[in-house]
Amino acid sequence: MIEDLVFGCTLGETPAFIPGIALAVALVAVSIHITNLLNSALGQKGVISYIIVAILAGILIRNLVGLPAIFKPGLTFCLKKILRLGIIMMGIRLSIFDVLKLGIWGLPIVIICILVGLIVTIYFTHLLKLPERLGTLIAVGTSICGASAIVATAPGIGAKDEEVSYAVANITVFGLIAMFVYPYIAHLLFSGSTTMVGLFTGTAIHETAQVAGAGLIYDQTFQTISNPTAADAAMVTKLVRNAMMAAVIPIVAYIYNRRNIEPSESKRGAKINPFKLFPLFIIGFLVMAILRSIGDAHINGSGQAFSLLSNEAWKSVVSTMGQWSGYILATAMAGVGLGTSLATVRGLGVKPFYVGLFAATIVGVTSLILVLFIGPYVTL
Repeated sequence: MIEDLVFGCTLGETPAFIPGIALAVALVAVSIHITNLLNSALGQKGVISYIIVAILAGILIRNLVGLPAIFKPGLTFCLKKILRLGIIMMGIRLSIFDVLKLGIWGLPIVIICILVGLIVTIYFTHLLKLPERLGTLIAVGTSICGASAIVATAPGIGAKDEEVSYAVANITVFGLIAMFVYPYIAHLLFSGSTTMVGLFTGTAIHETAQVAGAGLIYDQTFQTISNPTAADAAMVTKLVRNAMMAAVIPIVAYIYNRRNIEPSESKRGAKINPFKLFPLFIIGFLVMAILRSIGDAHINGSGQAFSLLSNEAWKSVVSTMGQWSGYILATAMAGVGLGTSLATVRGLGVKPFYVGLFAATIVGVTSLILVLFIGPYVTL
């Protein structure tokens, strides 16, 4: 159905999503108000990011107060559909030429970080004598695309439900920590270069939502005025990582099944279709960047974007869509907080925790070193 294709749900399913979405929107609105009050009291705009307030408030509500089941469908919708809508709308903030240049420069960093993350994580899994399936899931989650990569890989290696849950909880913990900490480390190390900040956060943080959150936290805290913003650069870099799922996950599943031929491991996982792994919202992001480039070209040529909008009107459209993409992503961030259960994290166990910590640290350090070498050459 067309509404399912456009909105990610049918009209009949919509009422079930309303409570969770409304809660996330309300949390963002309250967080913005509280942040403005706190920053005014401190006498400096941007000291505290409303994204941080929304996520932390969501975590506190979820774990101290609890959430009735009625909110769950809407919060899941925020994380899966509204997040992607925000990412697609972010495409209007960059020209397609900036996107391609960032993507090309980011590609070697992404590839090396993925390889390092996969190799060292699986090695450390063997060192601690953990199940190789669990180590493989943590490796792809840390290296490529967080929970999406874990869920996509699980059928191909015959992973158990509890192994999937452990891996998702693992990368959620370290991804959240990185989302809060890395923007400040990046600001200290990269001298305010939003491109380098974006390359770093886009390759060092696990989940797409966490990368978006880190970029928004940086831009709000350090009052970014340059183009691209840290969030823009981070999102382009992360989308390159996301696209790598289509190539990397089938290879990982194939290697795993070739290695495990003992009787206890002889059952092969399900075959993986790489075409189904390509995130379609990347195409949406690129389409918006192309529209931005076409509109700008028309303004420079005839003075009207698409022969309809004046320069001022076109700038207003771009600015409004860019601003609303931030609010939409903030709603998804509130969903991240409200969906984070510390009870699940407590059941993780010590050894998988060590593997997750080691993997996140190695990928972060690798990304940092590569960005320090490559980042200064990226000019937009």
